[in-house]
Amino acid sequence: MRDLLGSIGNRIFVLLLAGIAVSILATTWLAGNERRSSLRELRLQHLADRVEQIVQAVDDIPPPQRPIVLQAASNFGFEARIVEDMNDAVGTSDSGAALIDMLQARLGEDRRVAVQRETECPPLRREGQEDGHGARRETCRVIYVSLHDQTLMRLRLHQPGEPPALRGRGGPGGVFGPQYLILFLTLIALLAWLVARMATRPIRQLAQAASRLGSDIDHAPLAETGPTEIRQAAHAFNAMQGRIRRQIQHRTHMLAAITHDLQTPLTRMRLRLEKVSDVELQQKLIDDLGVMHGMVREGLELARSMDSSEKIQALDIDSLLDSVCADAADAGQDVTLEGSTRAFVMAQPGALRRCLTNLIDNACKYGQLARVSIALEQQKILIRIRDQGPGIPEDALEAVFEPFYRLETSRSRDTGGTGLGLTIARNIVENHHGYLRLRNLAEGGLEVALELPQMTPSKAR
Repeated sequence: MRDLLGSIGNRIFVLLLAGIAVSILATTWLAGNERRSSLRELRLQHLADRVEQIVQAVDDIPPPQRPIVLQAASNFGFEARIVEDMNDAVGTSDSGAALIDMLQARLGEDRRVAVQRETECPPLRREGQEDGHGARRETCRVIYVSLHDQTLMRLRLHQPGEPPALRGRGGPGGVFGPQYLILFLTLIALLAWLVARMATRPIRQLAQAASRLGSDIDHAPLAETGPTEIRQAAHAFNAMQGRIRRQIQHRTHMLAAITHDLQTPLTRMRLRLEKVSDVELQQKLIDDLGVMHGMVREGLELARSMDSSEKIQALDIDSLLDSVCADAADAGQDVTLEGSTRAFVMAQPGALRRCLTNLIDNACKYGQLARVSIALEQQKILIRIRDQGPGIPEDALEAVFEPFYRLETSRSRDTGGTGLGLTIARNIVENHHGYLRLRNLAEGGLEVALELPQMTPSKAR
């Protein structure tokens, strides 16, 4: 249940569904009560009309002829006879009191009226029916009414039993059958789902845009449409994206400009160092200058790794990796490649080549060799690069991705590292919506796992 209500859309759906369902059930219950009251009122009105007609008809007949007329009344669905008193009356119900008020209002306040409780009576037999079979269930209402000469008449009227809707308790089934209730709930659920989807779609779009922002700062801005609050949120998000893009561009350009401009004075310094007479001092200065050149070169690479201006295109990852490994082998490095995927990726060719080259160079420099493998796992391209070096302490597996971070072991400045190689590689991988992880192997050495999304067939076409 907690997982179900964890989504805003599910919460809105449940609240709307429950609220509308409760409202309909309450309205149905009230409507059922009102309907029963109206139908009972109509039945009493009909009963009062019949009694009024009978009383008025008997009032106009001389007393000696009344028994003959009353005896024939059974043919009209009621029994009537002249009685001396009301000894067999058994009490009056609420509806009986209402009927008494109606009759006295119609016949006159001077009339004596009494109504016996409504009871079930034997069904009237219809022609061609057996006793009790197929007969209609009826109720009897016994009414005492005094005539204009104060003679007391007893009427026993047969009337149809209450419909099921009137005998119910006012629940939804009293007015609507189960099929209508199911239809109502289905329509309510559909309405609630549509409302919840409409309410949460802008939030989902904003979340997706925020996720894309982390991997592609130049992604198209959100459309500023919809309700006022959504337009304001989209405008604020687009403004934030613009500010972040400008800040990254300024930082990248500044870093590129500094590192580029440093190359000219460094070149002049190297030329002037050739004139130093002390050979030992000259070699030390040249070595230091080489380190500075390396830092400037990797600074430029870092600036390029943060630049997403290179065109993205479909790339055969097998061919690219084979080319990088072949170049490394031609340079005298111990590099082997296993596996193939026959897959394509959407990538910036130059940037991805720099990333793979950095990782293979690191493996050969610090681990003597690079064993490269490529495979396709769950629509992801997985490239593993293993070496036979000393590995990295477990608590530094993430820290080595920070710029200028250096280990105190073989991966120190003494071996030529600047602390930017892995930073550059991770920047490039993340720009391609991938992941880069390190882990120490049980048999010794370090494994670099590079994961990239495979290009979908639709994009391949």
